[in-house]
Amino acid sequence: MSKLICVARIGAAHGVRGEVRLWTFTEDPLAVLHYGPLTTKDGSRSFEVAKAREAKDHLVATIKGVTDRNAAERLNGLELYVPRDRLPETADDEYYHADLIGLAAETTAGAPLGRVLAIHNFGAGDIIEIAPPSGSTLMLPFTNAVVPTVDLAGGRVIIELPAEIEGEQRDGGDEESDAASLPPARRPRESGDP
Repeated sequence: MSKLICVARIGAAHGVRGEVRLWTFTEDPLAVLHYGPLTTKDGSRSFEVAKAREAKDHLVATIKGVTDRNAAERLNGLELYVPRDRLPETADDEYYHADLIGLAAETTAGAPLGRVLAIHNFGAGDIIEIAPPSGSTLMLPFTNAVVPTVDLAGGRVIIELPAEIEGEQRDGGDEESDAASLPPARRPRESGDP
């Protein structure tokens, strides 16, 4: 069976007719309408989003079979999953976060660094978080310069460690001009992105 990918989380009830707030983890929030039945992580329950509309930072959705506020309230907090093989293929240099998590991270010289723990975006570009066998995690820009190779088939990413680490400045360096010379980040796709 295909790996399950979390594509949404049900929030509080919205109104009295069974609608729920729905937070999606997809590039296009309305893509959850096209994945067919979504399941809980253990596969014991299945849900289908009948309709959805965009709200401020979430969707307001109708789940098939949920017709009143009490039923909607019982779903609060449920995460909804879809099999990985049901998601669309990615373009070159695009990746689902779920496909990157757990990959081995190695330097360009072949030395092991650890495993990919997560991909983050705090508003200034994508960051790859690597968990070494011991010590603090590494947070590095997810750019072509720092991550020149993503080998999904081989189960690894190759890391070109930057000359400076966050918070350190080279002697006589100008942080602003250094930042301006960084290449643009690749945009890994969110889990469940269409």
